[in-house]
Amino acid sequence: MPSFALLRDIHQSMTTLYIAIPALILYFVAGFKLGLRLSKGTQSPGAKRPLLALGLVAAALHAAILYQNLFVVNGLNLGFFNTLSLLSWLIAVLVLFAALTKPLENIGIAVLPLAGIALMLEQTFPSAHVVSGEADIALRLHIAISIFAYSLFSIAAGQAILLAVQDRHLHSKRPGGFIRALPPLETMESLLFQLIAIGFILQSLSLLSGMLYLEDLFAQHLVHKTVFSIIAWVIFAILLLGRWRSGWRGRVAIRWTLGGFTALLLAYLGSKWVLEIVLNR
Repeated sequence: MPSFALLRDIHQSMTTLYIAIPALILYFVAGFKLGLRLSKGTQSPGAKRPLLALGLVAAALHAAILYQNLFVVNGLNLGFFNTLSLLSWLIAVLVLFAALTKPLENIGIAVLPLAGIALMLEQTFPSAHVVSGEADIALRLHIAISIFAYSLFSIAAGQAILLAVQDRHLHSKRPGGFIRALPPLETMESLLFQLIAIGFILQSLSLLSGMLYLEDLFAQHLVHKTVFSIIAWVIFAILLLGRWRSGWRGRVAIRWTLGGFTALLLAYLGSKWVLEIVLNR
């Protein structure tokens, strides 16, 4: 006879699956519809709101699963796939809410399906890396700020990619329909630097808060994460300084943004993948 605990786990898995599948479908439908809207050159703000609403419903379902998987008896489960799902969810939520007032909805074309994929990976490959519920406030604050900083820089990277596509088409003098649907280049650049500036402030706070709880950098296996985080911070600092002093824009800004994001990607997810999945620590 199966034990009560086994039956409970099976029931819990089935319940989350019934939530995850509709969330996945809604994420993909919203992303596809946003892509269709862009390809047709539709710019009406009213036309995007029902699509953003679909994405928000998917994010709400996603949040329900995250709550169940993240908050465990011993603390906070920040295993690799849980963290990937959390980051993708937060990026999607930030994009969806910001798109209500800012021209950021086109980033959702990639962000929303990726959030759905991350959700299914979380369901398929359960991971465990529990941060104790007794962890001090400095560590909790560090984790929260780091996640928000990474999410904003991820959105900035998506904005930089759109900007690169727009810049290339405008320079080739072959602007397609979807390029005409994008906001003016100056608006896109201004929004990019707003995202980077806020992300840079949060990244600075993340590094400062990290110093409060790091007892032994090497014993805690955090040296690679710290090094890449500092490299990313330096890259974004140079970019913001170049924008302020020399008016950096266009391809220069795009390259520095993507370079900084790559360093952050290696710091947050790259180091976590190596430690938890490859080295099983």
